[in-house]
Amino acid sequence: MALEIERKFLINRKEWAMVEKPEPNFFRQGYISIDPNKTIRVRTTNDAAFLTIKGKSIGATRKEFEYEIPKLDAVEMLDHFAVSELSKKRYCLTFGGKVWEVDEFFGDNEGLLMAEIELNSEDEYFEIPIWVGEEVTGDERYYNSKLTVHPFKAW
Repeated sequence: MALEIERKFLINRKEWAMVEKPEPNFFRQGYISIDPNKTIRVRTTNDAAFLTIKGKSIGATRKEFEYEIPKLDAVEMLDHFAVSELSKKRYCLTFGGKVWEVDEFFGDNEGLLMAEIELNSEDEYFEIPIWVGEEVTGDERYYNSKLTVHPFKAW
């Protein structure tokens, strides 16, 4: 069984502005299903595309199955089957031996900056960079699938 154990945090903008950042990856992602018990997502990146099925989150853990698919197929799926969509750019940085993914959202979610870290267990210790702020792991408003139908700018 494939499990994703992920924690989410808001970003301290002042500290983030001073971080030397790598080139971002641009994401277009849409949802074929936004059922809280099972989301089905299609995502395109700079040079790849993925179909992802995620189960219901329990704490910071949920089932996740992700498959690389042809990019042209992903664009077709996004254009014809997605019920909701968002776009963002992602920066991947290593800190304390762990990869942090920082998302900067566009469109109706403009202004939202969020960091994610994937762990091997929910109680795994990890160092928190100075640019990481409040934890929002259990707050459903910050789920990407929720942001597509109830965007940040509407809060």
